[in-house]
Amino acid sequence: MNINEIREQFPVLDQQVYGKPLVYLDNAATTQKPLCVIERERDYYLHENCNIHRGVHYLSQKATEAYEHARQTVADFVHAKEAREIIFTRGTTESLNLLATSFEHYCIGEGDKVLVTAMEHHSNLVPWQQMVQRHHGQLLVVPMDDNGVLDLDQYEKLLKEGPKVVSIAHISNVLGTINPVKEMVAMAHQYGIPVVVDGAQSIAHHPIDVQELDCDFFVFSGHKMYAPMGIGGLFGKAEWLEKLPPYQFGGEMVDTVNFEKTTFNVLPYKFEAGTPNVGAALGLETAIQFMQGLDRWGVEVHETQLLQSAIEKLSEIDGIRFIGEAVHRSGLVSFIIDGIHPYDLGTIIDKMGVAVRTGHHCAEPVMTRFGIPGTVRASFALYNTMDEVEVFVNAVKKAAMMLR
Repeated sequence: MNINEIREQFPVLDQQVYGKPLVYLDNAATTQKPLCVIERERDYYLHENCNIHRGVHYLSQKATEAYEHARQTVADFVHAKEAREIIFTRGTTESLNLLATSFEHYCIGEGDKVLVTAMEHHSNLVPWQQMVQRHHGQLLVVPMDDNGVLDLDQYEKLLKEGPKVVSIAHISNVLGTINPVKEMVAMAHQYGIPVVVDGAQSIAHHPIDVQELDCDFFVFSGHKMYAPMGIGGLFGKAEWLEKLPPYQFGGEMVDTVNFEKTTFNVLPYKFEAGTPNVGAALGLETAIQFMQGLDRWGVEVHETQLLQSAIEKLSEIDGIRFIGEAVHRSGLVSFIIDGIHPYDLGTIIDKMGVAVRTGHHCAEPVMTRFGIPGTVRASFALYNTMDEVEVFVNAVKKAAMMLR
């Protein structure tokens, strides 16, 4: 891959902060957007803007066709069987809230259980937690070891307790651990339990095939895969989406309405109440096309090399402690340095032009598990370079020396 050519498509990277070239390593929070994505969304509002599905006139039909074409593109990207298995949402968080709410109305009763893992983002913990608490149920949690690897023996024991649904991260946004979701899905299915996979941190880094994973649901956010904010998706097997009740009510998701009774639309519209973010959906489609235009295997190798180089160079720093050292990991490195608060370290690194994330990364139970207040997290994307890794590591070394 020609990284310089790729970087030219991301104008935001070509700037200085505090008088130094920007090194953007906060991609797990959100990726930057290529020009083609920005221009596609702009072009929609310049030439196609219209409410979809509801008009017979030219613009409405044109916008509708573009929107449904984008749905098909997403379906092909994750290898769904049918486009109707793709629900557009605002992102991973809304997708998970949709599922928690729909499952609650479909099958959750007094004392029922839901199974998550010890490494979940709050978005894949709190909706399920609040839902089971309303029914005096229990949130079962799969533990992990000191390397940030899930205990699959304990996972199977918890499956035997009969949770109504399992919801697990594909890749941890704190630890970078790649969970064996295909194996975990197969184990859950032996007990007849549906599985939700949180793909927020995996979809930009690895090819996704929901049929191969055999997951019942897969959720993701566009803004973590070079698409606009405010758009994402939920894949669900059609047989499950047919059974689950709607999440929100209003326009588009209805079939017939009178004061006595309302019937609901077919998939996928049953779950898409209200006017959608059409421009962002078209931006998501363009981001997918941008990614498909690259050597996906080459991107994966490149990002792995960036991660390995960062870990190797950071290891030279006295007192550093990596949080998450799984053999199978991807996308990011989290660490602390003895005697230095992550916020202080991140603040000084920022003054050197390097953007990293500090704190608990919306995964406070993970920090509790490791007995720390937070971490410094550097996360990589296809446009990052080995030179930027060098700048980052030198910034960490200098900041650590200053704070000590």
